[in-house]
Amino acid sequence: MQIINSARVGIAQGSVDLFSDYETGGEMWTGEGFRARNQWIGFDRPFSGPPTVHVSLTLWDMDSAHNVRADLTAEDISQAGFTAVFRTWLDTKVARVRISWIAIGAVASDDDWDVL
Repeated sequence: MQIINSARVGIAQGSVDLFSDYETGGEMWTGEGFRARNQWIGFDRPFSGPPTVHVSLTLWDMDSAHNVRADLTAEDISQAGFTAVFRTWLDTKVARVRISWIAIGAVASDDDWDVL
């Protein structure tokens, strides 16, 4: 559990297309075995420390002839942003993926005191 010790809580959110490999013949659509796609997502304004980040699939376009295998995580979370990581494996064919995300955490205030 993250306990926010602040009178100011920030909420940032967004949506991003991670890839569209069907159109380009990319490895998520044509490849096999372990594959991953990473994308850095920066916040418009930094948090005071690493926020809690939730990511979800809002569009997934998969080939119906193969099993659907997918893993989506937020990694390397910092006060400035995080890396969205989509992974698949074996013979899964992924044409397109879009994610949405939300970050919640403390933000600095002009009223904050920095006591040394």
